[in-house]
Amino acid sequence: MEPPLIPGRWAQAIRREWRLRQLKDPAYAFLFEPAPADEWVSLACATSGHDLARDQILSVCALRVSGQRVLASERLELLLKPTRPVPPEALRTHRLREQELAQGLEAKEAMQRLLRFIGSRPLLGYYLEFDLALLEQLIRPLIGVGLPQPAVEVSALYHEWQFRQLPPYQQQGDAAIDLRYASMLEQLGLPVREAPDPLDRAVLTALAFIKLRQLQVG
Repeated sequence: MEPPLIPGRWAQAIRREWRLRQLKDPAYAFLFEPAPADEWVSLACATSGHDLARDQILSVCALRVSGQRVLASERLELLLKPTRPVPPEALRTHRLREQELAQGLEAKEAMQRLLRFIGSRPLLGYYLEFDLALLEQLIRPLIGVGLPQPAVEVSALYHEWQFRQLPPYQQQGDAAIDLRYASMLEQLGLPVREAPDPLDRAVLTALAFIKLRQLQVG
C-alpha cells in the first residue's frame, strides 16, 4: 500500500521516494532520474470501455513534446493483445479488428517498450487518470510500483484558462465550463476530429498543452 496523500510541497517527493524503495527491478531506476528540461510525453489510449475492473487497454500512443514542438516523428504506437473478449462496439469505436488485436503485443513487452520510451519525462493527457489507472494494472506486476512521473492533466489547464475568462461575478459562483474534448479543441482553434484515434488524440492534446502554456504566459 502506498503512503497516504500528504498535503503540501513535500507530498510528491515523499511518494516518489517511497516508490523508488518499492522498485523491484533496478533496471527501471531510470524512471526516477531528473527529467530532460522542457520535455513531456503526450499519452493516449484506446480502451475496451470505461470500467477499471472489467476493461482493458487495446492500443497506446505516446509521443514526445519538446518546448513548443510536438515531435510527432518521435512516437511509440503499440497494439496490445486482449486477455478478454472485446465488445463489438469498442472495436467499431476504435476502428480495430479482432485479427489485428490477436497479433498485438503481450502486456509485459508493451509496457517494457512504453516505460523505456517515456523515461522520466512528465506525462500529458486529457482525462489521463483513467488511462493511467489501466496502465498501472499492467506496470505494477512488472516493476512493483506505479508510474512515478508527474502527470499533467490538460483538462485542468483548460478549465483554469476558461475560468479566468469569466467575468468576476461568475467566478464567485458555480459557472459551468464545457470540458468536452471537442469543445476544448474548438475554443483553442485546433482541428476537431470525429472519433480521434490515440495518435490524433496524443498530437492534439500536445498542441492544446502548448497553446494553453502560451495563453498562461500571455
